[in-house]
Amino acid sequence: MTNTRFNHLRGVRAWLAGVGLLGLSACGAMQPPPTAQSIAGLTPAGAVTLTETVAAGMTGGTGSLTFQGRTYPFKVVGTVVGPGGASRVQASGEVYRLNRLSDFAGPYSEGTGQAGFATSGKAELWMQNQAGVIMHLTGVSEGVVLSLGRDEVLVELAN
Repeated sequence: MTNTRFNHLRGVRAWLAGVGLLGLSACGAMQPPPTAQSIAGLTPAGAVTLTETVAAGMTGGTGSLTFQGRTYPFKVVGTVVGPGGASRVQASGEVYRLNRLSDFAGPYSEGTGQAGFATSGKAELWMQNQAGVIMHLTGVSEGVVLSLGRDEVLVELAN
């Protein structure tokens, strides 16, 4: 087996393991996503851009975090709570309660709005992880997704 193919298979296995762990963690303690009240009076600690694609109940994407004057790329993988669909979201916004870069990665509860069909238009994402880091992103979405208004995603800083 070639090195390239081996590395690809290793990456796929790691991705599938992450999705499995994310699913298990979602069963136990799915915290409610943050709201505007969650960040009232807080100063942003950084900025984020994100491109996220949903296909058949799975979500994946890439983004960048600007924190303390440096930019860090990251990956996102997760599940849609509901049957899913096909859409793409491009969003940007602020990060709150981020004191250390190491607090950024990990599983996030993601609030995507009302339960039901989400169609192309404005997108607003509220995300919070177990370290208390909150992301509030706005942007545009294209496509259709049937969701319960909440997703679970795993954020991993890229090398």
